[in-house]
Amino acid sequence: MAVANNDPSTETIAQRAKNELREYAFLSLYLFVCFGALILYKAAILGEEGISYLPSGLAAIKALILAKFIMLGQMIRLGDRRRSRMVYVIAFKALSYLILLLVLSVVEEVIVGLVHGRTIAASLAEFGGDKLPQTLATSLIMLLILIPYLASREVNVALGKGRLWTLLFEHRPAQITESKGVKP
Repeated sequence: MAVANNDPSTETIAQRAKNELREYAFLSLYLFVCFGALILYKAAILGEEGISYLPSGLAAIKALILAKFIMLGQMIRLGDRRRSRMVYVIAFKALSYLILLLVLSVVEEVIVGLVHGRTIAASLAEFGGDKLPQTLATSLIMLLILIPYLASREVNVALGKGRLWTLLFEHRPAQITESKGVKP
């Protein structure tokens, strides 16, 4: 996934749109795989209790929505901190994005509630009470999903835009693998 043009100021609108669409597709796919695995796990646990649960399309819809929320955060440069250790930058960004996702998810639930005829208070009440432990667990899982994604973005910036993807997907020379005691 090497980027041909590293200077955003010289990118054409078409190039920028293509890069953002590629980023959105990659992020959506990453979130879909993560959410799909969690939904399958939940279905397996509930299946052991005799409860049938497999919401079709939920992982895809959630992945597309949350990927757009994350892209919005990137657009406003959420969590950008200068001159700090990378581990702190990643942790700060992960927490910032988690808060953004929680706020936008609450807004989303309120809108869905209004569409289904519920009041704002009734929609917000669902996040408290019985749903609070589930919301906290989901938030922790989302934080764990965000950390590798944001870490890969930060490492990519530190190495030079596109260099991480080149390192990950190019063939390693034989002498490197042989010197490490690994047979090709």
